[in-house]
Amino acid sequence: MEASRPPSSEVAHYLGAVRRHWWIALVATAAGLGVGAMVTHSRPRIYESSSSVLVQAVDQDVNAQGGRTKGAVNLDTEAQLVGSGAVAAKAAALLRTDAPPLELAHAVSVQVPANTTVLVITFRADTPVKAQAGSHAFAEAYLRNREETARAQLDKQIASLNLKVKQLTGTLTGINARLAVAPRGSSTESNLQSLRNNSQNQLNSLTGRLNELTTTTVGGGSIISDARMPDEPSSPNTLLDIATGAMIGLLAGLALAYLRERFDRRLVTAVDVRDRGRVPVLAALDERTTPHFDDVLQPYGPGGRVFNRLRNEVLASLAPGDRIIVVTGTSRGSASTLVAANLAAALARTGSDVVLIGAHLPDSVIDTAPLARMLGVAAVPGLSELLAGRVTLDRTLQRTPRIPSLRVIATGGAATAAGLMQSQRLRDTLEALRRQGGYVIIEAPSTSSSADAQSLASFADAAILAVELRRTRRPALVDATEQLRRVGTRLLGAVVLPRLAARRSDSSPTPAVTLPSPGKEPVIDESTQQLPPLPERGEPVPAAVRSRPADGGRDDDTSIIDITGAGATDGDEK
Repeated sequence: MEASRPPSSEVAHYLGAVRRHWWIALVATAAGLGVGAMVTHSRPRIYESSSSVLVQAVDQDVNAQGGRTKGAVNLDTEAQLVGSGAVAAKAAALLRTDAPPLELAHAVSVQVPANTTVLVITFRADTPVKAQAGSHAFAEAYLRNREETARAQLDKQIASLNLKVKQLTGTLTGINARLAVAPRGSSTESNLQSLRNNSQNQLNSLTGRLNELTTTTVGGGSIISDARMPDEPSSPNTLLDIATGAMIGLLAGLALAYLRERFDRRLVTAVDVRDRGRVPVLAALDERTTPHFDDVLQPYGPGGRVFNRLRNEVLASLAPGDRIIVVTGTSRGSASTLVAANLAAALARTGSDVVLIGAHLPDSVIDTAPLARMLGVAAVPGLSELLAGRVTLDRTLQRTPRIPSLRVIATGGAATAAGLMQSQRLRDTLEALRRQGGYVIIEAPSTSSSADAQSLASFADAAILAVELRRTRRPALVDATEQLRRVGTRLLGAVVLPRLAARRSDSSPTPAVTLPSPGKEPVIDESTQQLPPLPERGEPVPAAVRSRPADGGRDDDTSIIDITGAGATDGDEK
């Protein structure tokens, strides 16, 4: 499980993911804008018009205790009545439409402004005229329904009072008739007079109440702000829909960018190598400082300064007895070749004795930049011939023309040296070079192409990984570090390079060495400066080999390496 990172590192990681995949967020945002515009264009236009109705209290109004609105009228109840079926039926009659009342009721909404006795009745329709007419019709229908309800309640009270008046009048008539025949001064007369007075008082009270109700004017409210013709549709809201689509697209883009970053195993930046691969970055080159094929950087250029700093960090990290450093790549290509050659050159410029061993075999570097071409030395004899026992160490060591302190053991001209990277001869060669007191840089193949890198690392004191961005994947980097850990080689860190373009050729690639036909001399490919395989002792040396200068064909050095041992003494041969 990976160790937890601090919050600042997490934020930087997410921002880096957005920065690397900004185009995903941009495309998703543009798509969201397009979808928002399409939704706005496809949705029907809806117009709204509102009427404000002042609600006046009538005798039958009773507000519920604890209600939200205060006063004699419960406005929440009245707001529900606006959308009732009775009011909708009256509104349909006013609109003279065949639409069902319930359909009209669904197009109505009512709001109650705070601390008022006002109802704001809003009607929605597909045209401005229908919206205005519908809002006015519902306001008018509500008031009529309220007045009719109040009038019905008032008529009911008047009828009840008339009945009571009629009953009291009959009772009073009977009392008067009995009083007329009652004896004067008797108790019966006194009781009847008392009953007549009570009945008369009740009749007078009911008559006064009846007169008050019959003269009452019923008014349930009034329209204080009539509906107006809407100028713009209320829906769809073009700005809101497009902004919402853009926001949803942006969020989706950020999510897609994070998912791509989360599941993309490629290493894109040096931060990925450090954070996701858990490998310290010793140096990071960009397109401006990365060396080209067949090139060693100048010490005072931008790239040369990077390798000078790399040299200083490597020297500071090495233990006193560490002399052998292996440089291997995490993916196929020339990354390890470029790093090994430039690191060896930077070390040699300090005056230290440096030996650069090219162990990147020809079958994997024929399309890349071999050390012989980069450093101006002959391609053969090299490591392949040395491990095969065909030449001695002294004959494979070639001093570079431009950097006298740097000696190179080229890869060699043999087709393969498979199985020789763990040989005792290689171990003895490295021990002999270690005793000379200088530094040994081994340019190894990538850990993903063969097991030779792990074999070479087992002989080294420290290792450096050359990581080519956008080509190396995180599992390959993890596997490389694991291979080094298993053989006990200390990993100093990684040198990060941008993705290197393949070397272009106008013609199809040809082999470095063409085997001769019987009776013909071997043909040498001058573009790669490769020589044919060395002859066995006693065989005639081809003229092309005898005439090849030691520096790979440079005019300023015409020395010839005796690769056959013909000019050597018996002691030299041994």
